[in-house]
Amino acid sequence: MDQLHAYWRMEYIEAPRAPKSARPFTELPASGDDRAALIVHRGRLSYLMMNRFPYNPGHLLAIPYREVADIEELTEEESADLFQTIIFAKKLLRAAIKPDGFNIGFNLGAAAGGSIAHLHGHIVPRWNGDTNFMPVIGQTRVLPQALESTWGKLHAEAARLASASGPDKNHP
Repeated sequence: MDQLHAYWRMEYIEAPRAPKSARPFTELPASGDDRAALIVHRGRLSYLMMNRFPYNPGHLLAIPYREVADIEELTEEESADLFQTIIFAKKLLRAAIKPDGFNIGFNLGAAAGGSIAHLHGHIVPRWNGDTNFMPVIGQTRVLPQALESTWGKLHAEAARLASASGPDKNHP
């Protein structure tokens, strides 16, 4: 029998679950440590961070700074900025890790899979053939790159894209 070692998953398995009052998407950008928070890009009204427990390598979250639970609560300006952040994420992932496609969406409410009340959009890079027997039969996802390595690659590319965009460094 082949052995699969995914030591990083133990952190997730053993991690104490945050109390329901935890506000990670408000606290993380305020921490000032983008590497530890896995924030790869900051915009004016929203930011991009890596999902700590990703579906695929490079799985990003687009999050408004202001805490709202639903897209209907965003101002027009916040809505436009969040969508531009999602577009920036797609460009970033295409340039940095070259996926074949994307899943982009929101899980609004617990019944839809939403586990954090602070609105956030998922940008999941996909590759042809990236689904194999592990998630289907073993209910286990195998990620070929450590989060820290992926963060470094995405953060560097985000800085390059933002500086190449000219005076509006929020979004290219």
